[in-house]
Amino acid sequence: MVPQASPASAWSALETIADHPLRALGSPAPAARKRKAAAPDEHAADIDDEVAIERGLARRDPLTVRPRVSSRVLCAVFGVLMIAISFGAWWIAVRTEDGQSYEDMVFSGFHDSLPSWASALVAPFISRNITSIAGHPLNFTVIVSALLIVVAAVVMLVRKRWWLVGQSAVFAALCFASTYLKGVLPRPFIINTVSQPANSAPSGHTMLAVVAGVLLLFAVPRGCRAWMALVGAAYALVIGLSVIAGAWHRPVDVVMSLLLAGGFALLAMAFTRTSGMDAPGKRASSPSVQIVGTVMITAGVLCCCYAAYIMWQIEPGLSLSASWASVGAHVSTFAMIAGVSSLVFGMLLAMRQITASPLSRAGLVGAPPAPPKKKR
Repeated sequence: MVPQASPASAWSALETIADHPLRALGSPAPAARKRKAAAPDEHAADIDDEVAIERGLARRDPLTVRPRVSSRVLCAVFGVLMIAISFGAWWIAVRTEDGQSYEDMVFSGFHDSLPSWASALVAPFISRNITSIAGHPLNFTVIVSALLIVVAAVVMLVRKRWWLVGQSAVFAALCFASTYLKGVLPRPFIINTVSQPANSAPSGHTMLAVVAGVLLLFAVPRGCRAWMALVGAAYALVIGLSVIAGAWHRPVDVVMSLLLAGGFALLAMAFTRTSGMDAPGKRASSPSVQIVGTVMITAGVLCCCYAAYIMWQIEPGLSLSASWASVGAHVSTFAMIAGVSSLVFGMLLAMRQITASPLSRAGLVGAPPAPPKKKR
């Protein structure tokens, strides 16, 4: 005999079918199968979590994921200004009679005018090519710069600064592309010169040295930035002096390379965000950056002003190619390259700090201590 369902159980079955119409087609799937079908892809979940965390941090404090707007605007403005000044310097040196006469004075006797300590520094870099790879000559400048770039790349990868790696790649590509200006920019014939009549600006070796120094400055954490700025400025100065002492380049070639590379670096820093910045919990103001950056910028401006003053003093003798003007030309070239190197890396140091380590009002390393409340 078939057992008949009680009225209560029949009524509950009807309620279940009414609430879940698909139950009439069969029993529900096991819980384990449902969980497996509903589980999203783990990789997609990780990406969604990172995006959600970034959006949450941006809503809570935008400075955790991007620098201040004012900092990015400053980087863009100073970057464009440096690039414009580089082309202005090239125009004065190449398109005027005094400019060509000045550079020819420096080109013909700069090596002999260097002090002994400077000659010792540039000597390894003006030696002949050590070897060649695929038809490209390699000298000490290329080898040292390549090693510094590799060190900077390794530091970025170890620190997992993925966005910074992309920034650095774009910056290096811009610098490499700018070296092709050497075959594009004209050099009109105005006076007879000892140096080659073809255009030689910008200097590729100086550009490579600046790229190596800038990438090191980008890669290191906050505590090492001041040291890397000093190293980068000193290395760029030595390479800049060596290419002139070796009679490979004119002064404006070096100045143009320094300013172009500095401008491209500032433009790259204008797009800093997320992993291109310091970790939020490790951000703080840096006394070393403040002191070293201020000294480098001030010293750079003073050296450039001193070089400009000497150029103004010897200007009457340039058109005559007077021998008394050659000493001033050599001294002003040394001061100008030293000043531009110091100014460029001082600016990069300051801008790197404010874009990589912005502090919110409450402070990302803890709120400042508040004074005790007065008891009434």
